[in-house]
Amino acid sequence: MATSKTKRDEEFTFVSPVVKYLLFLFNMLFWVIALVLISIGVYSRMIKHGETLLAYLTVDPALLLMIVGVLMFFITFCGCVGSLRENICLLQTFCIILTIIFLLQLVAGVMGFVFSDKARGKVTEMVDNGIKHYRDDLDLQNLIDYGQKQFNCCGGISYMDWGQNLYFNCSQENPSRERCSVPFSCCLISKEESVINTMCGHEMQNKKYVDAGAVIHTNGCIDNVVNWIHSNLFLLGGIALGLAIPQLVGILLSQILINQIKDQIKLQIYNQKHRSDPWT
Repeated sequence: MATSKTKRDEEFTFVSPVVKYLLFLFNMLFWVIALVLISIGVYSRMIKHGETLLAYLTVDPALLLMIVGVLMFFITFCGCVGSLRENICLLQTFCIILTIIFLLQLVAGVMGFVFSDKARGKVTEMVDNGIKHYRDDLDLQNLIDYGQKQFNCCGGISYMDWGQNLYFNCSQENPSRERCSVPFSCCLISKEESVINTMCGHEMQNKKYVDAGAVIHTNGCIDNVVNWIHSNLFLLGGIALGLAIPQLVGILLSQILINQIKDQIKLQIYNQKHRSDPWT
């Protein structure tokens, strides 16, 4: 009876190759993405001047890519090797870290909604810092220009925020040709214009709000982004769900594989104990 019971246990206790290699391929895909992110981040850092990076390290896109890439590389490495070698320790590390990241994202979303005023203040501080260092880094400059063009805005709160920049401020001591101006990305561009005036933002900070509004976007980017978020909640919800599903799939597959490996180990221990006495 014991022998027949053991055979039945062996039939139902096994490590599924489907789950094993599906988890491996899942992690392999994100492992390659992590390497690409790290490579882009390292390349971007290498072609920059180190002294300019230290001034605004928190908003450096290259640094963010490297941090995300390294974190993703470590997590997917644990998942890849753990699933391929059926290593419970690595699989549990992968599952725990992925669960923590998922919970942190959930908490960050809730905190951002509950403390929206503080979050807005922090974003305003980051935007102001980016405006101050606009001319110091090409990547940051391109990022701000893209944001202003995409959301039809200028500055953080208003176009007057560009007075914080060393090159655009209106002080009498400023010898820059861009004194009291705003970047070209703030300008209202008509498709009918055959020749685009790249100096359209010149002296805009000296003009009244109504007069400036005929040439440039006067609304700040923060208000425009907030309005865009409110009008695209379903889209953002879909993106959040799309980011959460891979994490949940990885957690589910790793937990299934861990349970199967543990059951297989228990069965092997059971067989070793009763091998000497098959009637036990």
